[in-house]
Amino acid sequence: MKQEEIRELFIKGIDCSQVVAGAFAEEMGMTEEEARKVSACFGGGMMCGETCGAVTGALMVLGMKYGHCKEDDMDQKNIMMQKTAEFKAYFQQKYPSCMCRELLGYDLGKPGELEKVMEEGLLLDFCPGVVEAAIEALEKVL
Repeated sequence: MKQEEIRELFIKGIDCSQVVAGAFAEEMGMTEEEARKVSACFGGGMMCGETCGAVTGALMVLGMKYGHCKEDDMDQKNIMMQKTAEFKAYFQQKYPSCMCRELLGYDLGKPGELEKVMEEGLLLDFCPGVVEAAIEALEKVL
């Protein structure tokens, strides 16, 4: 998925976490609607500038694909942890942080900061590149 398509989804109200999770819905055995719903609260760093939504969306995909769910399944847990580390390493080749507020330079948890992000055009100019990088990193890991 390229930045222009990501930008169009943003304009239509789909957040970064939803773009990433939705792009891998089939891989997770979900519909795009289900993937977008489960990831809906994670855009904008959980709507407060914490971990980037593109990253949390990717981690959801990795969890669905490689996550452990049974007690004492350390082998699967180790696989999931390795895949998570691989994803983060690829992502951090392009971006030095996984934190939304560090990537944007604004803390969305503070009043008025989202408005500044919008005024500077970061949502439509900067964030699509972050989402594209997360998708590319996830493709390498999967």
